[in-house]
Amino acid sequence: MAEAHQAVAFQFTVTPEGIDLQLSHQALTEIYLSGLRSWKKKLIRLKNGVITGVYPASPSSWLFVVIAILATMYMRSDPSMGLIAKIQEHLPVRYAQCQTVVSAVLFSTLLWFSLIFTMRMCLKQLLSYHRWMFEQRGKMSNTTKVWVALVRIFSGRQPLLYSYQGSLPNQPVPAVKDTVKRYLESVRPLTTPDEFERMTSLATQFESSLGNRLQWYLKLKALWASNYVREGISHTNSIFCFATSNADLRCQNGASPSLTCTLSPQDFLYVTPTPIQAARAGNTLHAFLMYRRKLNREELNRVPGTVIPLCAAQCERMFNTTRTPGEETDTVQHWQDSDYVAVYHRGRYFRLRMYSSSRPLSPREIESQLQRILEDPSPPSPGEEKLGALTAGDRIPWAKARKEYFSLGVNKRSLDCIEKAAFFVTLDDDEQGMMGEDPAASLDRYAKSLLHGKCYDRWFDKSFSVVIYKNGKIGLNAEHSWADAPVVAHLWEYVLATDSFQLGYNEEGHCKGEVDASLPRPQRLSWDITPECQEQISQSLAVAQALADDVDFHVFSFRDFGKGMIKKCRISPDAYIQLALQLAYYRDRGMFCLTYEASMTRLFREGRTETVRSCSNESCAFIKALEGGEVGKVCRRLLRHASEKHQNLYKHAMTGAGIDRHLFCLYVVSKHLGVDSPFLKEVLSEPWHLSTSQTPVQQVELFDMVNHPEYISCGGGFGPVADDGYGVSYIIMGENMMNFHISCKHSCPQTSSHKYGGQIRQALLDMLQLLCPDQREPSRSDQSQTKKDL
Repeated sequence: MAEAHQAVAFQFTVTPEGIDLQLSHQALTEIYLSGLRSWKKKLIRLKNGVITGVYPASPSSWLFVVIAILATMYMRSDPSMGLIAKIQEHLPVRYAQCQTVVSAVLFSTLLWFSLIFTMRMCLKQLLSYHRWMFEQRGKMSNTTKVWVALVRIFSGRQPLLYSYQGSLPNQPVPAVKDTVKRYLESVRPLTTPDEFERMTSLATQFESSLGNRLQWYLKLKALWASNYVREGISHTNSIFCFATSNADLRCQNGASPSLTCTLSPQDFLYVTPTPIQAARAGNTLHAFLMYRRKLNREELNRVPGTVIPLCAAQCERMFNTTRTPGEETDTVQHWQDSDYVAVYHRGRYFRLRMYSSSRPLSPREIESQLQRILEDPSPPSPGEEKLGALTAGDRIPWAKARKEYFSLGVNKRSLDCIEKAAFFVTLDDDEQGMMGEDPAASLDRYAKSLLHGKCYDRWFDKSFSVVIYKNGKIGLNAEHSWADAPVVAHLWEYVLATDSFQLGYNEEGHCKGEVDASLPRPQRLSWDITPECQEQISQSLAVAQALADDVDFHVFSFRDFGKGMIKKCRISPDAYIQLALQLAYYRDRGMFCLTYEASMTRLFREGRTETVRSCSNESCAFIKALEGGEVGKVCRRLLRHASEKHQNLYKHAMTGAGIDRHLFCLYVVSKHLGVDSPFLKEVLSEPWHLSTSQTPVQQVELFDMVNHPEYISCGGGFGPVADDGYGVSYIIMGENMMNFHISCKHSCPQTSSHKYGGQIRQALLDMLQLLCPDQREPSRSDQSQTKKDL
């Protein structure tokens, strides 16, 4: 019997007469063009690497230094004070004139590198200055004015995305005494006098004994590590179980998993550019390629209009990245390039090439290729349909199954294809968005679908999965260990704006452009899933499905007022919302709780996040006064004090003076040394009953909210951290709108996302009424929705 073997560029058949070899010239051409594209990217990467490596100088400045030194020597002067002569003595060049030129060039190069190093160190010291953040808004001190001028001078030319990486300061290690003091202050309003006295005793004992020893090791690490907080990904019991940075991955064996790992940005709230699924996918995927091109060329803006650089290390792992399970620890793997995406539709996996003849496919061509997948009638192979559930369940069984069933043969090749893809795409058969007789309920279903889907139709280990629904709605499901919400949000803002305002659609709703009829069909991935592996898939799906079914998710838009009105009251919008969340929680549960707000530390090299402990003595005093019936004047004063306190807490967290990352790192060191600390153990076991995060709008210039107010996104959300707590994500859209994503668990009888949402609405209105007594009444629609939720 003849055996046929097919490769990319040739096909041969083994027959009794010999080997019949057939070359595919088209395939060989594709290989050549693919290699050409790869080398072009390598050259661009090399060029940008050189430019970034010599920043804040420029490559052309080397020539200037060489010419200046040679000109000085021509004037019979020795700017090197004898060093050029010393270099000449050790050169093997025979001719004296040639020796002089070569030694002068070598000296110029050394001088150039020395100047670069000096400028970089000066810039690093300048960027360590953070007093500007604590100055009153609109009143800049002379010191800060001088600082701004010096930063502009030493920053030199227009930087690329990664230009500042070598100049960013290292995150400082706070003193144990300061961290302990701030911690005790944060828990004071949450404990009884006896509990606080016991905690103070534990803290004092830790500070005077074990704390100093652990701090010494931490400072030692800070000397050689780029960031003392950064650790390898700790073992997590489930892909759904981790907080906002690698330092937060502290889930141990047997811990209950949660849905906090996924970020789920949504589509436009009121607009669907086209109802055609393949067309929307065509524009969306092409927009991702455009963003990746900008990323590879380092053309993305950092913080427009400011001199403040942020660490861009997270951007490196945005594409071609996957999280690999391990029995001890998970690892994040990143590949330099990938020219295809992995597509899931109706239980089948496909490999879709995104380039042809070294150029990216046009939106119309991507639409055509995806339409082929949608029309493919082939059924999934045994075990293939729900294979993705392995990435949604417990991590240890997935790590063992990966090693046992996916380390050889066709399964390994197909798994490699998914993991090395640029990103993952799900063509969903469901319809989502604000629709039907109950738009609010449909919006909740939409958000919940993006968070976990069917628990097997996403590949949760990929850096992000793009979800394209049947009615043209889109969304993102982003894994969290490789980056934080602002990085994902920046990508999503660009994709939404590019899809609607730059690429657009024709009158029929299809993508614009022509189709190359010679494009090869998407490749169906093959699997050989054994019955034992199918049993493990079923077990993982049962675990993930139980988690997903337990999630109570509610999304709502607050349109009665926005940050414009809050700013007129001279209050920070973020502080205002945080106080409203705590007031709502107090009304909902009759108590205060440990509150988490994510703050970024990207002012430092490889910085991720820090915790802002929003529940403070000042916020509790304000809430108690308001609920206790104190006069308006007293409540207003306490509200402003609480707002100022919150802003200070946020600024301290951003500048490396937070609490939780330092204590967590001390805990990690204690585990490495094999010593136990009752203080650290108790601190790390405290549950966050209210976990919050703001998703910032970073590219306002891409959206015209005045002329096109309907083109706004509802933001994204995440699951609750504590079994009896809430997860709240919010986004401030323009001047007059705020969107909230609230999550909790059905299994907890004390929590309800709709009820808490109603409390948030009422708290926002009550606080504004307190600050502005003559403010107009809320709209009838908002009043009725608040009463309905309550």
